[in-house]
Amino acid sequence: MATTKTGTVRFRDLETGLWLLEADDGRTYLLAGGDRKIKKDGARISVDGDVDAESPNLGMVGPRFVVKQYRFL
Repeated sequence: MATTKTGTVRFRDLETGLWLLEADDGRTYLLAGGDRKIKKDGARISVDGDVDAESPNLGMVGPRFVVKQYRFL
């Protein structure tokens, strides 16, 4: 189910590196998809996509958020 989240992009130096969204709703999501421009530690974004809570991830930081589109705030 598509949803929109707003928050801050964060980089975590785990394994090969993880890009996260610290959402304004208090949850943390592993960012999946998008392009390289989204990878700016500290950037504020609004992102549309799907939460994939069923898919396992190595970082175990929260569910994956599959990015469909985003914009910087």
